[in-house]
Amino acid sequence: MSTNIKEGMLLGMGNPLLDILATVTPDFLTKFHLKANNAILADESHKSLVPEMVKNFSVEYIAGGSVQNTLRIAQWILKKPKVAAFFGCVGHDENGEIIKKKAVEAGINVQYQYSETMPTGTCAVLVTDNGCNRSLVADLSAANCFTSEHIKKPENKHLIENAQFFYISGFFLTVSQDTIQTVAKYAHEANRTLVMNLSAPFIVQVFKDGMMAAMPYVDILFGNETEALALAKELDFGTTNLEEIALKIAQLKKAGSKSRMVVITQGHDPVILVKDGTLKTYPVEQLAEGKIVDTNGAGDAFVGGFLAQLIQGKDVDSCVKCAIWSATHVIQQSGCAFDSSLQYFG
Repeated sequence: MSTNIKEGMLLGMGNPLLDILATVTPDFLTKFHLKANNAILADESHKSLVPEMVKNFSVEYIAGGSVQNTLRIAQWILKKPKVAAFFGCVGHDENGEIIKKKAVEAGINVQYQYSETMPTGTCAVLVTDNGCNRSLVADLSAANCFTSEHIKKPENKHLIENAQFFYISGFFLTVSQDTIQTVAKYAHEANRTLVMNLSAPFIVQVFKDGMMAAMPYVDILFGNETEALALAKELDFGTTNLEEIALKIAQLKKAGSKSRMVVITQGHDPVILVKDGTLKTYPVEQLAEGKIVDTNGAGDAFVGGFLAQLIQGKDVDSCVKCAIWSATHVIQQSGCAFDSSLQYFG
């Protein structure tokens, strides 16, 4: 590990959620009008979803939320506590305590905002097709209560000023766009690196304006193939070729002189990366089908591995290599989990 790594170099903002995970039948997805590989926000029609999951299937509880997952992975690889700090909102309840305990154990400097009225958010993770697909149904609850007042507190303002890299999920656009804009503008003015994730097709469809308001400040953008295709459709790119889409995203309006890096993952197909207008692809390690336990968390793990190398000043090839290694390990576990004794040597 690089000796240049300092506490608080990486600051993440997102929705802390308790993942409730189960392998379910396709009929169960159909009952709740869910797609096999998708992410949505829960509504009234999903009220009985979790109780029925618990009743009919073997359920596992995992402290999650996309950004926290990514930071846990980065911390695992870096093996130095409190390199990453995290902002998000939870409730004053047992689930909130579980999430905090798991995050702190992973080495994250957790600085939650607390809701006095809402419970900690949850995310139902419904796994199908031998672990190859997962349908996410998020009930944000307290996570939806995050306000920009939290980042104005002196101790949190200090964490923002101390950070060299910021990571924000697209999911956070549903919660606090003004916080994203404040941090994005600060990152630009202070010459820090802002990393964002498209997160889900519905984000770019429903919250396109918020995404495009932040886009000029985004130095590195992550997304998978379905998210990239959704963005291309919303922005009338006129193509479904992912390499062309990556190049077009990189060319979207950008503040300052730095060019935007774009990283698109495609499951077991090659990773597409655009840097300084040049496109490159990276092959992904192919696992035997029997080794894949659960693809939930693969994207979060990929970004965690990438960021762990990026903040050490490693080159892009090294970042992608670690990202693929992280994702490959995590899909052999249930949920976004890992063997903490493993060490990454690059």
